[in-house]
Amino acid sequence: MAGVANLDSWQGVHPELLGTARAFAAFIRVECGLRPNSIEAYLRDLHELLAFATGLGIDDLSDVTPRLLSDHIRYLSADRGLAGSSVVRHLATIRVFGRWLEATGRVADNPAGILERPTRWKHLPGVLSPNQMRRLLSAPEPRPTDRGAPLWVRDRAILELMYASGLRASEAADLTCNAVMLDSGVVRITGKGDKQRLVPMGAPAVGAVDLYLDECRGVLVEAGAKPTDRLFLSRSGRPLERVAFWQIVKRWASAAGRNGVHPHVLRHSFATHLLSGGADLRVVQDLLGHADIATTQIYTHVDGIRLKSVHKQFHPRG
Repeated sequence: MAGVANLDSWQGVHPELLGTARAFAAFIRVECGLRPNSIEAYLRDLHELLAFATGLGIDDLSDVTPRLLSDHIRYLSADRGLAGSSVVRHLATIRVFGRWLEATGRVADNPAGILERPTRWKHLPGVLSPNQMRRLLSAPEPRPTDRGAPLWVRDRAILELMYASGLRASEAADLTCNAVMLDSGVVRITGKGDKQRLVPMGAPAVGAVDLYLDECRGVLVEAGAKPTDRLFLSRSGRPLERVAFWQIVKRWASAAGRNGVHPHVLRHSFATHLLSGGADLRVVQDLLGHADIATTQIYTHVDGIRLKSVHKQFHPRG
């Protein structure tokens, strides 16, 4: 559904319900302070829900019942064939929307209040082993066809920093030069809900970012039409968009012999390797910027799989 952030482009939603959607959009933008990507996801899910309700002839919020919401979830799963993780995200949006309807007096009771709380994870995240990660981090290197700024230096800095500090792609894209404190070896990250956290970088990442600042970024700045304080820039001197980080990770992972690797795999590997080394779960939660420790607990399961594998391989009665 293209352009969901622009509610004027929404189709198949009754005007009365569309007015409610506008108010909810203002709430998550202004009062919740959500990031643009999160707002887009919430509104995309809400568009589908309200279009579903409109298709059933509903034009009044009082008719948005728990039964209707359950039917919508079944439709997403059975008819649309969405993956479990996507259905979970839709259900999370519906629960927020329901609480907002009740809190603002638009309905007497939250219609989503009795819906079963979703399991946060339907599958285990992908993780690279330490050796696989080392090969990925060393993959960026100069090529004879390179011209202009040494972009491999930038790409290695990106990979080192994302793995060393467990960054999301959006967090890496938003980094400014002032957020990276090389002398103290920490980076100030602005995460979901504009919450900030300080995370250590580690010596390899400090060295890679320092090299990028010395040998690459200045050349990229000169190629740009206007100055910017963003840390990572494109060949044309513009701030790298989030999708570019996905492309960079995918390209160098393929060069290292690994397919299907994306920025979140680096983040998953960061957390799993910390726990494997004995880090406390609460510390990992803070480093990742998770509001709920239940989100972080998935990594204990990932590491458990590794431990079972080691036990089976080496124990005399495994």
